[in-house]
Amino acid sequence: MAALHARLEVRITPDDIGARITVRARHHGPDASAVDVVGVLRDWRDGQLQITRRNGSTTIVTEEDLLAARVVPQPPPPRRARTTPQHDDHL
Repeated sequence: MAALHARLEVRITPDDIGARITVRARHHGPDASAVDVVGVLRDWRDGQLQITRRNGSTTIVTEEDLLAARVVPQPPPPRRARTTPQHDDHL
């Protein structure tokens, strides 16, 4: 069976500040893997991207650690909670 290889591309620029993005970047932890971040690109200067996640936390990613990145659409609005149907007890 042939192995599938994804083509990693960085498709964001400083012009995308304010957009929602997804980023895959090198992780410098003990396992030396990659980390994914989804959030709003807040700043990009001096080789560092500042990304704010949905939970309000901020992540800094350096340009040299970028493996892939792209602009993504806004998440869908939250779904309304289902309500229990009302039954007519007087039938």
